Amino acid sequence: MKIDAPWLNSYGSVPHSLDYPDCSMVSLVFKAAETYPRDTAYDFFGCKQNYKRFTEDICVCASGLEAIGVNRGERVTICMPNTPQAATALYALNLIGAIANMVHPLSAEEELARYINDSRSVAVLTLDQFAPKLEKILPRTGAKTLILTGIEDGLKGIRKPLFKLTKDGRTPRRSSGGALLRYTDLMELGRSRVGNPAHAASHHNQDRNASESHPAKPRGGDVAAILYSGGTSGVTKGILLTNLNFNALSLQTIAAGDCVEPRKKMLAIMPLFHGFGLGVCVHTAFITGATAILVPQFSIKSYAKLLKKHKPHYIAGVPTLYEAMLRLRDIGNLDLSQLMGVFSGGDSLSPELKRKVDEFLRERGAKVQVREGYGLTECVTASCLTPRDFHKEGSIGIPYPDTFYKIVRPGTQEKLPYGEEGEIVLSGPTVMKGYDNNEEETARTMQTHEDGRTWIHTGDLGIMDEDGFVYFRQRIKRMIITSGYSVYPSQLENVIETHEKVLISCVIGVQDDYKIKRIKAFIVLRDNIEPTEEIKASILEHCRKNIAKYAMPREFEYRKDLPRTLVGKVAYIELEKEEQEKHNG
Repeated sequence: MKIDAPWLNSYGSVPHSLDYPDCSMVSLVFKAAETYPRDTAYDFFGCKQNYKRFTEDICVCASGLEAIGVNRGERVTICMPNTPQAATALYALNLIGAIANMVHPLSAEEELARYINDSRSVAVLTLDQFAPKLEKILPRTGAKTLILTGIEDGLKGIRKPLFKLTKDGRTPRRSSGGALLRYTDLMELGRSRVGNPAHAASHHNQDRNASESHPAKPRGGDVAAILYSGGTSGVTKGILLTNLNFNALSLQTIAAGDCVEPRKKMLAIMPLFHGFGLGVCVHTAFITGATAILVPQFSIKSYAKLLKKHKPHYIAGVPTLYEAMLRLRDIGNLDLSQLMGVFSGGDSLSPELKRKVDEFLRERGAKVQVREGYGLTECVTASCLTPRDFHKEGSIGIPYPDTFYKIVRPGTQEKLPYGEEGEIVLSGPTVMKGYDNNEEETARTMQTHEDGRTWIHTGDLGIMDEDGFVYFRQRIKRMIITSGYSVYPSQLENVIETHEKVLISCVIGVQDDYKIKRIKAFIVLRDNIEPTEEIKASILEHCRKNIAKYAMPREFEYRKDLPRTLVGKVAYIELEKEEQEKHNG
């Protein structure tokens, strides 16, 4: 499949258009394994697995899943953090043409029940520590099998018994029986069916091109995974993403990012159930022959150790991750000179936070700047990225190869001139197949325009300049109307965060009987600084100098941190709910 370039790209050496194979996700992983069989595919707590063994495990797991009755087109929920078992199961499902339903393991019981039922999953894979809540809800779902695993199942050698001595290692392990099946038993079942795993993997490699043309085998247009929108702007929806969506995203990321090379290391902190984590940190690494450093749980305390120990070449994450980077303590002579790519996405990166992160990187020897991407789960993740060595302040960059952007008048398909603000819409090979079980919302979001292309209406406000650079303003739904004026919270947050003492902020509209909405700012200070009266006065004066009177926050609240969604974005809806409860109370 080849798509014409949307416009000439004069920034860097990014190609205008790419070729996208009509194949499954796992097919490209097998291709990488053919070229780099002895190189490390993933590193999990220091336990490394090469590509040859990784693809063998995928074949064994696929055979085990078939043995328990998982068929082509059926869904299996993967309720896991970043572990070898989760990655192996994901590609094993893809190999047999089944669909991975990716959900956050910390989701509430009722959320999990809804995800499993809405996706019509026939089985669930999860960690032992989450087994109690899954066992509780399983009878209320259509899933017949609960596959249980532990962190130790992804470890080798001395690390396996040592892990059992830790707090997490003492989690009770349920044995196989009834609806429960140990992951290790699933793999043994698979081995008994495939015989020699190396032979099975070799067979899949040799027959890959022929098998991809067989009607029973996965093709580019087949659904590969279901991811869920972050839920920051409404009800969470299941998003159907195809093999082509993921493969195109990875190939575009390699091209537009001008990085991700074989034998280099990607720090995979972003979770597999997030488009950024699955699409960029994992799949892009695996089809390239790079190493994914699988991190199941992120913490500020462990962050510095990860950077020092693994010396990753690529870091990708949401702005929260970079806020955490600025909070690192006792990092000594941390050397980041090996970095080849630092990417931010999933939420808006303010110009001030970018400046602070770039300064942090420079001070530690990095020759790269943080590059901001823009996208949404409806197109897997990023579809726009700032060029490698060129930056326009406030811009989220230029579209990926084969990806079209335009700005339309909100609520219409009318294209607006360069420089005029409207709704961001986009089209390209990563656009989803649709929302699962939601034709009405699919039709509202995916619209066919006069040019015959299918466009995603993002619900985000932005502009495009004459050079093709896109500028994100904010979610349309976040716009605050106060005393008849339209106020954009993200613009106010950008101003507040330019103050030297501020780390991050969040601005919301609060119910007001007179103004309809008054503006309130929540602020987190840098370096655990206490909000003294002097600092508060300084921030207030800073805002008065830089914010119009009608948009000026009427209230400031200082906190140690802000509520986050499950993927690390600032959960402004939670702050709005808090204020609404105060108003009603």
